[in-house]
Amino acid sequence: MSASPRGTAVVIGVGPGLGMAIAHRFGREGYTVALVSRSGARHAGYLEELAAAGIEAGSFPADVRDADGLRSALDAVAERYGSIDLVYYGPAAADADAWPTTITEADSESVRTGMSWMYPAVDVVQQVLPGMVERGGGGLLFATGLSAVLPMPALGNLAILSAALRNYALTLNAALSGQGIYAGALVIGGAVERGDIYRMVTSRPEQFGDVKDMSLDPDDIADTAWALFSERDRAEAVFNALR
Repeated sequence: MSASPRGTAVVIGVGPGLGMAIAHRFGREGYTVALVSRSGARHAGYLEELAAAGIEAGSFPADVRDADGLRSALDAVAERYGSIDLVYYGPAAADADAWPTTITEADSESVRTGMSWMYPAVDVVQQVLPGMVERGGGGLLFATGLSAVLPMPALGNLAILSAALRNYALTLNAALSGQGIYAGALVIGGAVERGDIYRMVTSRPEQFGDVKDMSLDPDDIADTAWALFSERDRAEAVFNALR
């Protein structure tokens, strides 16, 4: 199987919310889509949904925090489609062990736990960037949190992660300017509709309250992601539904 003439977009951390919105948006622009998440259990449904929209896609299960498994998945994408031309990095988890530790209680171990989501982003870039440089084109998009730009003490160790990921994206953007490769950050503050975390939060109103006024439409974010990549006139977009 070969990639479309437009290229291959890898969606890392694909889920029913923003990940699939990104897959649809770049698929509509002519990209073949490679879906990566720690479990492939839902991929068949995702592939069926994308196929119904006329989008060619493939399934490549991998846990981003398993470096060897992630590397193998990216190798498999490149082997099947010939190249990786766009990477969206947006893994997230609704598991209790992924919940934040407040900044006043965050110790080095909790910060390391949070940063375990950062290191795979670096591994991904190091694997795909040489090919992009050789071809003279490509894109790297990173989803991060609003605590990257606004102090949010309750998010503690995850705020540190968010800031690091945003800074990484913006610094890559500066380094790659003029080489035909775009890097940018989607800074997200709010509950992204249709996603796993959104479903978890809305199922527990007694714990999280009413989040309808703090919701974000994943299709709007995906449209902005495409605009960032295609127009290349800014390095980030901030979505703040928490005002």
